[in-house]
Amino acid sequence: MDKQPTSRYCFLCGEENPVGLKMQWENDRKMNRVIGKVTVPEHFNGYPGVVHGGIVATILDETAGRAVLLNDPMNLMVTIKLDIAYKQPTPTETELTVIGKARRETSRRAMVEGEIVLPDGTVTATCNAIVVKPPDEFKASWEEEKKYWKVR
Repeated sequence: MDKQPTSRYCFLCGEENPVGLKMQWENDRKMNRVIGKVTVPEHFNGYPGVVHGGIVATILDETAGRAVLLNDPMNLMVTIKLDIAYKQPTPTETELTVIGKARRETSRRAMVEGEIVLPDGTVTATCNAIVVKPPDEFKASWEEEKKYWKVR
C-alpha cells in the first residue's frame, strides 16, 4: 500500500494544524479502497469517552471522499451530499480504522462510502456521499496550496 498526500492546515490531515488530527491514509489497490488510522483525543468528545458526532461525520466525509484519489492524487472533489448512520458510540482514545470506497465514479462526480471500525471489527458509523468536481474559482484558490499537497 502507498500513502496518500496530505496538506498543511486541513483539520484532519494538516501536518501544521496544531489542533488537527494529523490523519494519514493509504491506498489499498487490491481492495480498491483507502484506509486511514486515527485516535481521536478525549477533548473532541460529545460525551465523556465518546467522539463527538460532528467529528465522526468529518472523519467519514474525508475518508470516503479520498476514495476518488486512489488512482489520481489530484482528483480533488467536494461533498454535495453526506448521509451518516451512527450505529453505536465511537470511543475516544482508541485507534480507529476508517475505510473509504468509490461505488460509482465519473470524471465529474462519484458516489462514495465510508465506515469506522474498532480494533475488534465492530463498525461504529457508516456514510454514503456524493462528491463532485469543485467550481473553477475554488480550484484557483487551491493553486498556492498545491506545493504543500504531498506524501509525508
